[in-house]
Amino acid sequence: MVSDRKMRAIARKIVEIDPAFEKIVKNSPLCEISRKKYQRGHYETVVVSILSQQLSTKVADTFHRRLKELAGGYITVKRVSKVTDEQMRAAGISRGKIRTIREFTSAVESKKINFSKLSSQSNQEIAEELTAIWGIGRWTVEMFLIFHLGRLNLWPVGDLAVRRGWETIHNLPEKISEKELDLFGKKFSGFESVVAWYCWRAVDGDNPTW
Repeated sequence: MVSDRKMRAIARKIVEIDPAFEKIVKNSPLCEISRKKYQRGHYETVVVSILSQQLSTKVADTFHRRLKELAGGYITVKRVSKVTDEQMRAAGISRGKIRTIREFTSAVESKKINFSKLSSQSNQEIAEELTAIWGIGRWTVEMFLIFHLGRLNLWPVGDLAVRRGWETIHNLPEKISEKELDLFGKKFSGFESVVAWYCWRAVDGDNPTW
């Protein structure tokens, strides 16, 4: 967990390194990454990320609610294992996502993915285990690492909103590539996730002054 004091220090450091962030930092609440305890279990969080792939938040929330209902109110390995493919299809979940959920559930059940080891694993180790599952890619892993595990040192340049946010903050006349943005992240080593959070805020934030 990161204290409010430390997060404020990180915010100041970001502005010190790149003054273009001053306005978005000033007009945003304190970054929430690693300041809150897990709201869901590891398994449910990954399942929700799978359901959320390429969908709006509203639609993803609907599928999450439906799967939860099918699983008797709790998304756990044992309960989801008992939900049939037909039931998930009837709930609107695509065949591809059903396959991913099945393979992920099986990997957790067999201990190929062992959540008890997460705290001692590096970002790369966790990514290698999760992306070995069909249908789980870089974005899903990065969201899990940043928002669930609270890892501060992720730089999700593949996320379109992060790139659009960077462009907005820096008032760029042209779109920035993943490769170009990756290089800029090096100067924020150790707290890249927080920088990404402010980029998201610049695109999706609720502060009208930005």
